[in-house]
Amino acid sequence: GDYLVTIEEKSKATFLRAYMNWRCMSAGSSRVCVRMVGHKMEESYSETLKEQMSIVEMPLSDPPLCISCCPVNGDLLVGCKNKLVVFSLKHLVINQNLTVLDFERSLILHVDNLVPAEVAFCARHIAITTELDVLILKLELVQRSADRTEQCAHRVSTLEKPMGGGPSTHTLPLELDEFIVCQKPVELLGEESKLCEIPITLESTELPTEDTKCFQVRYLLFRRFTPDQSPFGFCEETKLHSVQLLPVYQTAREETENKRELLSLFCFFSLPHVGYLYSVGKLVELISTYQYSEKSEQAVLTPQFLHVVTSENLQCFTVRCSAAAARDEDPYIDTTVKACPPVALDVCTLRMQLFIGPRAICHFKNNIVLLTKADTEDITERRKPARRMLSRKADSTKSRTNSESEPGWNLYIINTVSTIQLYREMVDYSRTYENIKTESCIHLLSEAHLLVRAAIMDPSFLKSDEKEELLRAFRESCAFLGDCYSRCDTKDYHLALPYYRMSGLSMTEVLKRVVSEGDEIQRYERGFIFYLTHSLNEDLNEELSKESANKVLQIFYLADPLQLPHILCSPCMRNVCPLSAVKYLQKVEKIMPSVVLTLTKAFMALKMGDLTMYEHEMGSYKETILACGFIGQPKLLRQCKEGTVIPTEFAVHLKEMQPGLLVAATVALHENSKMELEEADTFFKMLCSNGENTIPQLLVDFWEALLVVCSQEEILQELLLRVTSQYVWRISKKQIPETKPLKTTEDLINSCNHFGLICPWVTSIMSVGSPSDKDYCEDISKLQSLLCSQSINIASVLPVLEPLREAGNVGLTIHVLCNTRLGKYEEAIDQLLKRCPDAAVLYAQHELKDDSRALWWNKLFPELCKRTRLNGNDCPVLISSLKETLSVVATELELRDFLSLLPEDGTAAFFLPHLLHCSQRKLLT
Repeated sequence: GDYLVTIEEKSKATFLRAYMNWRCMSAGSSRVCVRMVGHKMEESYSETLKEQMSIVEMPLSDPPLCISCCPVNGDLLVGCKNKLVVFSLKHLVINQNLTVLDFERSLILHVDNLVPAEVAFCARHIAITTELDVLILKLELVQRSADRTEQCAHRVSTLEKPMGGGPSTHTLPLELDEFIVCQKPVELLGEESKLCEIPITLESTELPTEDTKCFQVRYLLFRRFTPDQSPFGFCEETKLHSVQLLPVYQTAREETENKRELLSLFCFFSLPHVGYLYSVGKLVELISTYQYSEKSEQAVLTPQFLHVVTSENLQCFTVRCSAAAARDEDPYIDTTVKACPPVALDVCTLRMQLFIGPRAICHFKNNIVLLTKADTEDITERRKPARRMLSRKADSTKSRTNSESEPGWNLYIINTVSTIQLYREMVDYSRTYENIKTESCIHLLSEAHLLVRAAIMDPSFLKSDEKEELLRAFRESCAFLGDCYSRCDTKDYHLALPYYRMSGLSMTEVLKRVVSEGDEIQRYERGFIFYLTHSLNEDLNEELSKESANKVLQIFYLADPLQLPHILCSPCMRNVCPLSAVKYLQKVEKIMPSVVLTLTKAFMALKMGDLTMYEHEMGSYKETILACGFIGQPKLLRQCKEGTVIPTEFAVHLKEMQPGLLVAATVALHENSKMELEEADTFFKMLCSNGENTIPQLLVDFWEALLVVCSQEEILQELLLRVTSQYVWRISKKQIPETKPLKTTEDLINSCNHFGLICPWVTSIMSVGSPSDKDYCEDISKLQSLLCSQSINIASVLPVLEPLREAGNVGLTIHVLCNTRLGKYEEAIDQLLKRCPDAAVLYAQHELKDDSRALWWNKLFPELCKRTRLNGNDCPVLISSLKETLSVVATELELRDFLSLLPEDGTAAFFLPHLLHCSQRKLLT
């Protein structure tokens, strides 16, 4: 809201007034109207309201002592004795062409025995100071139901009573006037601040509606000081002043240009010689303490600076608001991705400007407004609130002279130096320390960086004329800080990496900044090596030139030779001279040999085309050790470019010459979380140049090898489903693998628990299969072996097996195996008797055991009798199966039960031997 609020005194009476539409006075209009707060305005006044200033009288039951306007929503807070009154800003729509401002008294905070000296109000946060106490509160919305609107409007909400048995400091009687009572200094943060013994009661005064808000008070901070006993001044001079709440908003973006979202909130207050800056947003904590060189009169805080006036100076300090706000806004601050100077960084005095008798200061945009009085002897003393702690005696009223008649008053409007200009000055000054390599250079450049960062976080940044220049300055400051951390031997050397990243500089540009031309014995600090190591180990799209790559090779040989094998595998080092690389690796090998180093030498030998050297290096270790060696550096096999997995020349060579080693190495990478399953799929597809939907045999080999070692049930079922799908697809499409599989069915059965022994009845069925099936016998036997094991989830693979339903004997074995695993033995017997009866008894002998053994006489025997009766002697297979079944049934059943099973129309000579066998078994027992 564009308004002005004043506390005015006339005829010993104090008034609170708000001036609306005051800008029309400067435009030449002299029309003024006076109205009471909340007074209803008629539409007939609309034309006049546009051209006149309105003075809004705001009556209070107690004289106003101090005021504060909320910079976020324009609400007003008025401090009176023992209470704080909140006025909500209202935008009244008179008609579609006119909207006027008004206030509504919405809330009263009753605070016992408290006379506020100053208040600050921002986003429902309230800061109150007396002479030596500071209290910060937050008004929090309370959830309520719709039927409690009336209760909420008149509700009095008292927070819990303070803990502790001692008497309240606000009601402590002073026995003797000649004594000065000094309370012990206290600092209570967060939940502890409820123990401050200052009870607060809320009273809602706005008219009850559906939109009426209910609040409760949350204590954030309480701090009590003692009178200053230092040589700077007497205890009577120790008074808090300049309490202020400063909001910092989310960094403006194009899509939210017209919206301001509160990000962080800071509170500043000051004693004569010390200032304190707290963060009171997500976390309440002390950020900075400011020591003044002389007694301060007043101070004003901005997102970039703290301006302080003393008796003779205007002083300017740096602040840490942007550092704290940046961490609230971006969770990636303080990682290897992004950085920001620490909140705990010591503050600096930027400049001190001499003025005669400065008395008051305020800040607006890029201007400082300073009020001074030349003759300090005749200054009207600032109003002093009654000092509760010092005496019961009433303060004598100082005689006031008419300030208009006093000489020496001056008003200065000072244009502050632009952010870019001040940034340039700080950068230029930092070059004083450039060759000294001290923390001073880092400190100064950190201040410059925070200065620019604060300007970028300002809501008006997007509309600023300096927008592009500020962004360039931000990137430049990051580059300067990266230079400092890469050149200085500091404990925070790792910050070189995030600052260089934020600068937008390429690795080549960083090398040019840090590495001296032709300097072979240059010392490289930890920060630069840390930056290079991380940059080279990440999948960047930048390829260094041959000269730059060779320089990096030399740098690491001098600074960290053990990293050479890993550095050489980086995609950025693709243009390095392989001969030079091998020479350096041979030197390192004498100090610290390793499998990774040997593999790297073999990789370089391939690049040179030296197959003799390659074979020598690969023969240095057993194949299993070489496979594990790739775990130490996966980039020997695969690299990423723009998010795509690309096989290396090494992987291509292994595919042709040693596919078993390649598969074993890939399995080792997966089992050590160096390669995901989907990533392996892409890797093998690209390696074999297959289409997106075509599965190369080498990938199937990888899945089969992974099944041998995989222990995670979820991945295991996924693998089983994948290999099953591939087997089924090849069998149904009559596709032969493009390369010979690395493992046969027998190999898998012997090495992997998930491939079971193929059942004899399956072998029996397949023995009479068509000759064409022999072309795919390996896939068929692997699929049957999988289904013969207990690992695969049959229900999940049934849809995958559907294409094989009509695939002759193969389909029969697959579906009988599935029914058996699902416990559907009767269906399995029906299928076998229908399509391959000679395997029925063999199936029963292998599968019908324990609980399913009764199916011999309840299912198999009756079915065989029925089918034999229909076919007569024309089907000797059925008769043979019936005889074998009778042998088993006669052995299992009692004579009476066996007799009951025999068909009435059966031939006695056929059944008599089995009946005799059953009766003889009974006699023997």
